[in-house]
Amino acid sequence: MTEIEIIETLKSHYPREVRKQLIKTILQQEKNDAQEALEQQYKIINQIFSYVLKESNWKMGENSNDWDNKPLNIMSNVFPQITTTKWFTEQNISTSSKVNIMMEKPKTS
Repeated sequence: MTEIEIIETLKSHYPREVRKQLIKTILQQEKNDAQEALEQQYKIINQIFSYVLKESNWKMGENSNDWDNKPLNIMSNVFPQITTTKWFTEQNISTSSKVNIMMEKPKTS
């Protein structure tokens, strides 16, 4: 699926108000540190993100020059304000650390 097709599919399955409310709830629960309730919201967003990864045929890049940010771009396009959540920040940190690990070369003796 193309990026546009994935975005349109998600938008058709999740009305705008539902998407806005999900992110609003996540932001409130992150602020209040409501871990149990937050886990439920993260589970929903992670399921959607898994779908995005699958449909975009995402593969981990060999290095940062060919790193594919398409899945996170799709999520930020579909869900208003998701970039302000800790969830989104953790996804960026996770991918950045994986790129850094992959770019490190083993020392030769």
